[in-house]
Amino acid sequence: MPNSARRTTPVADTALARTIQSASNWLIEQQDEAGFWWGELESNPSITAEYLLLTHHLGIGDRAEWDGIARYLRTQQRPEGFWAQYREGPGDISTSVEAYFALKLAGDDPDAPHMSRAREWILEQGGIIEARVFTKIWLALFGEFDWDRLPAMPPWINLLPSWLPINLYEFASWARATIVGITVIMALRPTAALPAGAGVPELWVRSSDRRRFAVPPPSNPFSATGALYVVDTLLRFLDRNRIRPFEHRALAFSERWLLDRQEADGCWGGIQPPWVYAILALRAMGYSLDHPVLRRALDGFERFTWRQEHNQGEQIWTESCQSPVWDTCLAAVGLLDAGLDPQHPALQLAAGWMLREQVLAGGDWQIKNPDTPPGGWAFEFDNDVYPDVDDTAVVMMALERIPLPGLETERQLALDRGLHWMLSMQSSNGGWGAFDVDNDKTFLAEIPFADFGELLDPPTADVTAHALEYIGQLGYSGQYPPASRGLRFLYDLQEPDGSWWGRWGVNYIYGLGAALPALAALGEPMSAPAVRTAVEWLFRHQLDDGGWGESCDTYADPSLRGTGPSTPSQTAWALMALIAAGEAEHESVERGVRYLIDRQREDGTWDEPEFTGTGFPSDFMINYHLYRHYFPLMALGRYRSAIAPR
Repeated sequence: MPNSARRTTPVADTALARTIQSASNWLIEQQDEAGFWWGELESNPSITAEYLLLTHHLGIGDRAEWDGIARYLRTQQRPEGFWAQYREGPGDISTSVEAYFALKLAGDDPDAPHMSRAREWILEQGGIIEARVFTKIWLALFGEFDWDRLPAMPPWINLLPSWLPINLYEFASWARATIVGITVIMALRPTAALPAGAGVPELWVRSSDRRRFAVPPPSNPFSATGALYVVDTLLRFLDRNRIRPFEHRALAFSERWLLDRQEADGCWGGIQPPWVYAILALRAMGYSLDHPVLRRALDGFERFTWRQEHNQGEQIWTESCQSPVWDTCLAAVGLLDAGLDPQHPALQLAAGWMLREQVLAGGDWQIKNPDTPPGGWAFEFDNDVYPDVDDTAVVMMALERIPLPGLETERQLALDRGLHWMLSMQSSNGGWGAFDVDNDKTFLAEIPFADFGELLDPPTADVTAHALEYIGQLGYSGQYPPASRGLRFLYDLQEPDGSWWGRWGVNYIYGLGAALPALAALGEPMSAPAVRTAVEWLFRHQLDDGGWGESCDTYADPSLRGTGPSTPSQTAWALMALIAAGEAEHESVERGVRYLIDRQREDGTWDEPEFTGTGFPSDFMINYHLYRHYFPLMALGRYRSAIAPR
């Protein structure tokens, strides 16, 4: 049975009702007239720095825009001189090198105090040679790093058939789209001239570092890493001697691959990295900036650009990605949990928009799943090539609860298609990854090129839990074969202390916030040891202020799990986990609810400057600006339902 100790009086109806109503009103006011919600997806400064580098390389930079970007980059610099991947995170050498380089290109004086501090910090960390491969590619594009010192990425790897253990489709969708553009760039080596004095020779600690290979040799030459290092050495030897098999055919294939995957808004993969590399690759192939493909690609950045007036002038930064489908389905679930009538115009409008966003075109997921019709949902406005399981599951959770008079046949058909597609994306181990089936060949992460973050998309606890929760919402139990396999996977991934690691949210609190509602939805016993150890973990990690919080640092150091400042979104995840486990009347839940009530702003929302989302754990973190709102609304709504008299 659920823990019966430390029961308390539920939060007063008036305070709870007032908080829920205010939050609901705020969220409804934010809805776009087309029906979607869309909050800023804030990432790290390297995204904006690389956009400035891109415009310089293409020769299309605008002085006012560069000045705005420079103002933004200066505000993101820490007093110690570095730039970080996330709020209060440690200094990141690659981000710092890219930001420093961008500021020099924008015209900042290298002797200015902020530049001196940055340079000193970068040199203390070892200088350019310690930066990631991606950063060194950006430097090579301007002649500031030797192309021959980069790991091999010959374009013929794009031709390898899908039945080989190494091929393009064994990489995660985001890495795959990035790799194709980079292979073209590294084959053609387009190098732009720098303005006088804009180079960064001062970021080398020793002149001899310029002759060092971009990646240090492995400590164990007889490991998989060592073997792949030897292969890389051989490939670079062949390249230096102009032995480049199938190069023309590979470049032609890569060109066609990129053209076929450009989205309607001009991007590739819905995210900036493959987008900028595709532009550079096609430009290197001879495409003019006026070509419709490049024109559409460059124009698309306007929607990804944010501008804000500052006391020193306008600041400009770019998003790495956009999340309207994710924001909309979660906002809709939040409003439904808060008790909003499904016939309310806001929910009707949102459901109609989500219905139209279903992806009915083919994509890369069909390489390993060729016999399934499309039917998923993507994350972004335009990303038909890469629908994902996470968005699909949560969209269907929302649509299942919103009848659409006049469109019921279409809604049911969409849900049937979506369920069929989602079930077909279950991996052989019983779990679900985000974009592909069985994308889990871990040895690929050992190739010398792969030091830029997550290269694979294996099944994870949080995505699996969302798929299982929807299956449970439909009325299936854990005995349903796909659910049974998924449950075994989920239980196997539980940490010894009772938590689950969070792939797409920070971190163990996110994993728990996904897993326990899934178990409850499938009718798993809440008295089971797995559930009780999870509940006890949450009790132990509640902070003195009543909230829960966890730093992004936990990815690098799991011993820090459950530690960090309280945040509204993480508090909400913990509350939803505990409520699902039958603990709505526990003192811990009451304190968490009061934390959210007491910290609601007058306008109905909450503040949350912390990063609680992930792109690549540790390497690329995200602050979803609507997480601070719809997750607390969900938690408070579920709490009210759970304590309501039966």
